[in-house]
Parts: sequence; C-alpha cells; structure tokens
Amino acid sequence: MLAAMQQTVTTRVPGTTANLGPGFDSLGIALGLSNEVTISRSARTEHPAVFSGAADAFFKAAGVAPFGFDWKIEGEVPQSRGLGSSVTVRLGVMHGLNALSGSPLNPNALFELCAALEGHPDNAAPAAFGGFAVSRSGAETIRCEVAPELKFVLLIPDFEVSTPVARSILPDSIPRRDAVMSSSNACRITAAFLTQRYELLRGSFADGLHQPYRERLIPFLGKVIAAAENAGAIGGFLSGSGSTICCVALENADAIAAAMKTASGNAGAYTLIRSADNRGATVLI
Repeated sequence: MLAAMQQTVTTRVPGTTANLGPGFDSLGIALGLSNEVTISRSARTEHPAVFSGAADAFFKAAGVAPFGFDWKIEGEVPQSRGLGSSVTVRLGVMHGLNALSGSPLNPNALFELCAALEGHPDNAAPAAFGGFAVSRSGAETIRCEVAPELKFVLLIPDFEVSTPVARSILPDSIPRRDAVMSSSNACRITAAFLTQRYELLRGSFADGLHQPYRERLIPFLGKVIAAAENAGAIGGFLSGSGSTICCVALENADAIAAAMKTASGNAGAYTLIRSADNRGATVLI
C-alpha cells in the first residue's frame, strides 16, 4: 500500500532501435540512452494526446478511478528519429500511474497496453523488458541480453521522419524474392542474438520490406551504411522508420561514427555510441 500513498514517481525508459532491417515490426533492441518520465498527482486533467491516450488506457485496464497528474520528461531520446520516443512517454506514463495507484497491473500488462497504442510491439517490447526482443501481437515476447561489447553507432540526422508518413509509402505487396531474403535474414539475426554470435550478423541486415521504399526519405541511407562497413562495422540499418541510421560493431566504433557522419553530408547530424540496455523500463522513485 506504500506505493498508493506516493505523490511522485519517476520511471526510466530506454530508447530503442527496431526492425533491424528485415525484422519489420518484430525485432527490437533497447539502447543505452533513455528518457526519465516523472508523474505527479495534481489537479491537471488536460494533456497532449500521447499522454492522455496512455493514461486513459491505463485507468480503463486497471479499473482505477482516473485522477489528475503533471508530467516531466528529461533525457536524450530525440523525437521522431526512429528511436522509440513515443514508447518512452507511453510506458513512462503508465508505469508512473501504476505505481501511484498501488501497482494493480504487472509489467507485461503495461507492455501490452503500450504495444496496442503503438500499433506494433517492436519498440515496446525491448523498452519494457530490455535487451534484444522478438515480439508478435498476442504472443509472449522472447528476449535475451545483449553483451556490452556489441556497440550501436547511431547517426541522428537533423530532421524528423513521421512514422505515419513512413508507413504510408510502403507497398501493399512485395516480390517473392524480397520476401524470402527478408525472412531468411530476420531468422539469422535472431539466431545471432540468441547465441551471442554477433559476427553472424554480417550481411544479414538487408531487407525488401521497408528500407528500399523509405530510402527516399533518408537519401543518404545506403552511403552511410557502406561507409560504416568500410570503417569496420558489421552492418547497419534504418532505425525504426528513421531518420536515425544504426550500425553495429565489435570494434572501431569511433572511426565508424566519424565515417557515418562524413558520408551523410548532413551538417546538423550527430552521432552516439551506445551498448544495449538489458534492464528495460525501471521505476526509480
């Protein structure tokens, strides 16, 4: 009952990289960059849609009488860059409200609510549980930890990509050859992470499901990945729907980051080098 008496709760939620190329709407990894979402009881009842939607879903699922709250977000997950920023908000709000309500819902229930709001679970699963996650709507998430020596080199451009726009340009059907390539590569990526044999990732991030169509939104995608591989990266892919490009490496991360930045030609872009976050969403206070 102590949690029900709290007035303020802060939750740390990691950003994510999803799809990993061919694992469209299914594969994701929690990254070592996060947002902290603080929820405090108050009289405030009007919020932006992403906050009010998460709150409404929580109160309905938990059977808790709605109450007013204030919110604050601090962290380094940029908005609309393909790094799961909306998930950090939704999970942060729901974990905070859950703690303030005496924790009527378990973490898996909160994840399912978040995934339903997102429309797909690939970002929500790793953000909720940490590590590498294989998820499918209505099914148990499979996850494993990611070794710290595997680095994720992120090129974050100075422009946003709207997820609805990025989804709207995808075709209704794809050639069988592209489907087979994508399926086999997604299986190989999953096996590499589950066995922690990361060299098996080399050559496995190509896909025919979304990246060829979204490259018009990030025209330097191919150049950046090629430059990263030439500098020593295992491979790379569009992070979520973009605009961030993520490359993975076991060595030479600094050189890879520099090569990615130069190849992009995007003067306002910046790079981050991170390991995976194996904890997932964590209530701090």
